[in-house]
Amino acid sequence: MNELESLLRKSGYSNKTMDYYIRKVNVGEMNDPSVCFAYTGPCGDTIEIFLKIDSDVIKDAKFQATGCAGAFASGSALTEMIKGKTLEEAEKINEEDVIGHLGGMPTAKIHCVCLARRTLEKTIKRYKGNE
Repeated sequence: MNELESLLRKSGYSNKTMDYYIRKVNVGEMNDPSVCFAYTGPCGDTIEIFLKIDSDVIKDAKFQATGCAGAFASGSALTEMIKGKTLEEAEKINEEDVIGHLGGMPTAKIHCVCLARRTLEKTIKRYKGNE
């Protein structure tokens, strides 16, 4: 285990959360997205979500973040979870679903999951013309 993994483990991150953070799953900009939206949470972290949508189905999802490991892991988990889902199905994913997908999240980092979820909500609203 390297120093970063050791630090993340001591901070209470699950193996899956650490893997998403280290591999930067779905991190990056998307060329010609159907919609993108950036949101900054009260903690100061920012997540920007890019979605490629066809017939109300999310064909691809990426994100950028300015924040901690929790923000990156939450963005990775959420974008993985919504690929292939309809907008309606994606809107039903809640914070507990994301935490379950990650195998847990340190209590002090739950706000990161909330930030990712709120950003997705606002991104879909923008796509529908409500944001």
